[in-house]
Amino acid sequence: MALQAVDTGYGFIGLGAMGKNAVRNLLAQGQRVVVYNRTHERVDEMVREGAAGAYSVEELVSLLAHPRIVWLMVAAGTPVDEMIFGPGGLAEHLSPGDVIIDGGNSFYRDSMRRAEALAARHIHFLDCGSSGGLEGARNGMCLMVGGTPEAFALAEPLFHLLATEGGYAHVGPSGAGHFVKMVHNGIEYGMLEAIGEGFELLQAGPFDLDLAQVADLWTHGSVIRSWLVELAARAFARDPRLTSITGQVGGGATGSWAIEEGWKAGVPMLAIAASYALRLRSRQPDTFAGKVVAALRYEFGGHETVPSGEAPAPSCPSEPGA
Repeated sequence: MALQAVDTGYGFIGLGAMGKNAVRNLLAQGQRVVVYNRTHERVDEMVREGAAGAYSVEELVSLLAHPRIVWLMVAAGTPVDEMIFGPGGLAEHLSPGDVIIDGGNSFYRDSMRRAEALAARHIHFLDCGSSGGLEGARNGMCLMVGGTPEAFALAEPLFHLLATEGGYAHVGPSGAGHFVKMVHNGIEYGMLEAIGEGFELLQAGPFDLDLAQVADLWTHGSVIRSWLVELAARAFARDPRLTSITGQVGGGATGSWAIEEGWKAGVPMLAIAASYALRLRSRQPDTFAGKVVAALRYEFGGHETVPSGEAPAPSCPSEPGA
């Protein structure tokens, strides 16, 4: 039997790209959504699209009926604590039995701490790892939820609305949702790096390949077919040699958290650690470590160095003794 969503509305705090698309998803399904963002222009934008606007946390809470369900989609770390426990925050205005859902990429141990602190106030807390990108937020995400069964049962109609078919699960107690999402993101780092390296070899190889064609081909029946390869096909169709962008790779801290937790647990995390290291390297046009290696190669083997400010020499096979 289909789950019935409450008609008293859901609260939504954080109207970045993911947050706005999730709200649009709910509005398209006829849900009443009360939104708040510290930048009021974003609230105004969503009001024009049909949401109910609140211009303080207190106002948002006042516009919802008990038990209130409030979804946070804000940056991990201090912003989450401020929104929950800071002056004028949710903990100050919610009532026993209400539910806070952290749908961002918080560190799972922070989620465990927040759940414990809120439990002392008899306020439920669910940590929800959210995957699927902007398209998922708009059309159906994959949601990994941690918390008590009681809190999950209260919020399940919302998860049912926001997730793709079969795309949500209660994975364990408080912290488990964000732990699963942390590992998910670590795997994502490794997959992205593998795809990037493969296409770099295709681009550098002896054939003038149509990379968009190859990527699209690989989405039809190949062992590596995936949404990420579909996205590669889309990117190459738009910019065949990606000349409009640099190779600097951004991203959050979830990959480094996964690596550290893996090492603590005795799991090597070799591929994920290497992909994360290369992501950091991509942000550095030059490094002192590289200078040291170049200098040492010159000292022991007379290998050529590139003066500062000149383009690097093309790579060549290793020489004897290198």
